[in-house]
Amino acid sequence: MPESFVPGADSKVALKRNLGMWAIVALGLGYMTPTVVFDTFGLVAEGTNNVVPLAYVFALIVMVFTAISYGKMTSQFPSAGSAYTYAKNSIHPNVGFVVGWTSMLDYMLLPLVNIIIVRSYMESFFPDIDGAVWVILFTVLATGIIYFTMRGTSNVNTILLVIAVVSMIGFVAVVIGQLLGGAGEGTLITPTPFIHEGVDLSAVLLGATIVCFSFIGFDAVTMYVEEARTPRVVPRAIMLTVLIGGGIFIVTSYFTQALFPDWNVFAPGGDRQYVDDSTLPIIGELVGGQTMKVILTAAGFAATIASLLASQASVARMLLVMGRNNVLPKKLFGFVNKKTHTPTFNVIFAGVVCLTGVVLTLADIVHFINFGALVAFSFVNISVVAWFAIRQGRRHTAGDIFKFIVMPVLGLALTVILWVNLSPEALTGGLIWAAIGIVYLAILTKGFRKQVAGFDEAQPVTDFNKVVK
Repeated sequence: MPESFVPGADSKVALKRNLGMWAIVALGLGYMTPTVVFDTFGLVAEGTNNVVPLAYVFALIVMVFTAISYGKMTSQFPSAGSAYTYAKNSIHPNVGFVVGWTSMLDYMLLPLVNIIIVRSYMESFFPDIDGAVWVILFTVLATGIIYFTMRGTSNVNTILLVIAVVSMIGFVAVVIGQLLGGAGEGTLITPTPFIHEGVDLSAVLLGATIVCFSFIGFDAVTMYVEEARTPRVVPRAIMLTVLIGGGIFIVTSYFTQALFPDWNVFAPGGDRQYVDDSTLPIIGELVGGQTMKVILTAAGFAATIASLLASQASVARMLLVMGRNNVLPKKLFGFVNKKTHTPTFNVIFAGVVCLTGVVLTLADIVHFINFGALVAFSFVNISVVAWFAIRQGRRHTAGDIFKFIVMPVLGLALTVILWVNLSPEALTGGLIWAAIGIVYLAILTKGFRKQVAGFDEAQPVTDFNKVVK
């Protein structure tokens, strides 16, 4: 995420509008980390009975409807960019707080997911070294970088994205060659990755809830609305990010599934630990030996490190704004170090969360991230109805009814299907986290008798000196 502040500047300084549509799309795709399709492939293949691309198709359909709703809301609130901002303005500030609090699961846990993936990569090359070493090493490294500077550029994101996509194209080319040579399904065109005997729709929908995690980041495109050359390009950038990202996931998972029609190949010796963590290194080695393993892991490593830095910086920034608005204790979360001009407490706090990667697996985390994501997606669709159809009264023509009621309600209905198929652990953990937020809201609002202060992670943080009292 590009940093939107200038230390010591006036708090009303506007962001520089220098990002074109494709630069914004590249930032969104970089945040999504395209190589994540390999990281969760084994986990999803097991859960769906080997129809990973079908799970991505279902998820993409949901994301398209939700992306349309994001585009509509971004056009109305070009200075903001998240579900809780939309819920706050279209429904009620306290509702916005609960949406933001629950969605915070995404932002708090995404750096941890990246750390776990990096740990899996390193363990595949150095199996004799305890994985805890890599968790601590890369957490300290990322936390240290962000501690001293939170600046980033779209150019770096684009370079890392190109490296990842080119490596994935090379991987697909090798897989095509092997399929033509008789490996796997032995053909380039086969329905098996989408439908075969034993496929259960409920299992596929459960898989779709997991791969929703892969799309997390397309909504981050809204955060660049103040830096776009014109705000009008942002809705298109959101849709392109979803469609291009979804296309990458579906095509890549299709060829991978055609080559590996049985997920058990990723669990050598029956060890499911390989499936619970990233299967990217295993896929690389099975396809092209040590060479492809190195190439694919290097691409995944670069993309994951970039996502780690971006997501941890995002968390620190969001906590800073919450602290500045007294939603969280200001002395801690609103503190900015005068020497480094960074919210050092928040950066370290996010790093401490990452350290739990010593004991947790990818399977432990992705469900909880998806709970927060589905809350955000649901309320973006609800916000379209609340803002346009109810507050603005745009519900009297066929066109308005279709755009502002039918479309978002369809998006919400599709999201509800994913809700129903969330794992019990995700629902339990997510509801507990939401309940804590509601109790905290009751304290902040003295029993819901007043509105809570708003917090918006897209809000520019332009004067750190004024934050520190």
